[in-house]
Amino acid sequence: MSSFERICKILREGTKDEKKKMLESLSQTDDPKIIDKIVSRLDDTDIEIRGEAFSALLLNSNEISDILVKSLGHQSKNVRGYLALVLANRNSHDAIPSIIALVDDQSAMVRSCAVGALGHLKARQAVQAIAKCLADPNIEVRKSAIKSAIEIGSTELLESVESEDPEIRQMLESVK
Repeated sequence: MSSFERICKILREGTKDEKKKMLESLSQTDDPKIIDKIVSRLDDTDIEIRGEAFSALLLNSNEISDILVKSLGHQSKNVRGYLALVLANRNSHDAIPSIIALVDDQSAMVRSCAVGALGHLKARQAVQAIAKCLADPNIEVRKSAIKSAIEIGSTELLESVESEDPEIRQMLESVK
């Protein structure tokens, strides 16, 4: 069995501890096939495995952002959302256009992660995307958009935002 096959088998069939140890050991790989396997664990049923995959991608000091950006089109909403956050935490400014595209995702979780990632990256070019999310039907997306508008310094976006939600009102009052 090749090393890659062994990695795949452990990530697919191993115990939680075996999966966690494997993901930890892969945090410095630059092999695109292995990175894709790590990315797929962002959709694991176990939150600890998802967290370990997130950490492995975040802590990887290799230039893997292009591989991660390509995975933003993954079928899993967990993968799309968490990758937006990984890219933001890696300060991958080249990923901003791809993250902006995620504010139109069908999943509210992905939209929330994407707009939050744009705020973290202080993506001034994402003002329109953030403004769009301020009117999102999902309250968590709207909260993320408010935080992002504040983070990028576009508080003028918030002037017309109204809400009955106490948390949103508190966020808006803190800006005034």
